[in-house]
Amino acid sequence: MPPFKCYKVVLDLMQVRLPPEVNRILYIRNLPYKITAEEMYDIFGKYGAIRQIRVGNTPETRGTAFVVYEDIFDAKNACDHLSGFNVCNRYLVVLYYQSNKAFKRIDIDKKKEEIDKMKTKYGINTEEKK
Repeated sequence: MPPFKCYKVVLDLMQVRLPPEVNRILYIRNLPYKITAEEMYDIFGKYGAIRQIRVGNTPETRGTAFVVYEDIFDAKNACDHLSGFNVCNRYLVVLYYQSNKAFKRIDIDKKKEEIDKMKTKYGINTEEKK
């Protein structure tokens, strides 16, 4: 194949428009609790170069992980192919990480804490009277 055809393929990839939610960071849910980072690299590494994998290890984050790819197209390919993939009789839920949702959750938690502090400061009972 002449070299100019290879360049055309690269240019075609660069002209692909991706949806706005697509990014290099994937958020994985419904993982087996005992899965290791090495096993994650085996599963997700088939779709491209990985920069980082973080597997949840606290009670709140068990069964979840973040996978950061070097290339956005590799992340899209992995998300398309691994959503619903069966790992130890669990079907993976693969989503694109959305930082704005994470920040909103943090803001809501802070506001709830502030409200609770105000209620205790002013002696407001949080239980509803029946």
